[in-house]
Parts: sequence; C-alpha cells; structure tokens
Amino acid sequence: MVLLQFLVVVMRYVFGTGEIWLQEAIIYQHALVFMLGASYTLLKDGHVRVDIFYSNRSPRTKATVNLLGALFLLFPVMSLIVWASFPYVARSWAVLEGSRETSGIPGVFLLKSVILVFAVMMLLQGLSTVIRSLAFLRGLELPPLPYRDDEAADRVEV
Repeated sequence: MVLLQFLVVVMRYVFGTGEIWLQEAIIYQHALVFMLGASYTLLKDGHVRVDIFYSNRSPRTKATVNLLGALFLLFPVMSLIVWASFPYVARSWAVLEGSRETSGIPGVFLLKSVILVFAVMMLLQGLSTVIRSLAFLRGLELPPLPYRDDEAADRVEV
C-alpha cells in the first residue's frame, strides 16, 4: 500500500500523470487492512479499552470483562451491521456496482462485501472469546493469552 501510494505521488508530481484505478486501489487496500484485520486484533487482545477497568485486573476479572463485552457490545453491534448492510451489499451485487470514475476499479460490489465479511469474522471471533472466557471462568482450561499474568513468556526475544 505504501509503495503504491509512493508510485501515485511520483507519477503525479514528477511525470504529471495519474491513474484513478491506482488511487482507488490504495483506498481498497486501506479498507481491507482494517476491516479484515479487526478480528485478528480481537484475537490478540489489541483493541483499545478503558484501561482503568482492565489493565491491572486479575485474569478472572479480565475474562469476565471480555465475556460481558462480547455478549452485550460486540454481538449486538456486529449483528446490527450485518442486518443493516445486507440490503446495501445485495443492491451492489445486483447491479455489479463499479467505480463512479470511468477508469476506476469495476469491483465496488466486492469492496462493499467486505463489510459483511468483517462483521461475520468479528462475530466468530467474539464467539471464540465467549467460549474461552467461559471455559476459563469454569476452570476448564488455562487462561487464554489475554488473561495470563506471564505475558513475557509469549514474547520472542530477538
């Protein structure tokens, strides 16, 4: 994405030319990085939190916060996104929507589909979080990575 952006800048300011499809490709890549990376970030416990409620708490409290957060925040919001965006994405697929620009990328319908993929992946990762949290709270397994006190054991020394 950075190299593509560099290419667009060089083409525009050095050679005085530009390609709309290249500029749109940067936007597509940016959207894909964030939309498809969100569930991985949730897996790695990398989303922003209110640290006064989380960072210095016990593993049990962290598991409880993650469980309640998934049940009462993540699931309702992601379900709403699926419900609200499905007709939007379906309409885009019905006409195989393309770029508004003449030389743009003709796959806007694919980009809009990523909204649904994002929400479903977040729901699945949320389900995983709920299962791990419940298992930990019931004493059925070792704490999942985000709850462990020995996080240093997970770091790779270089």
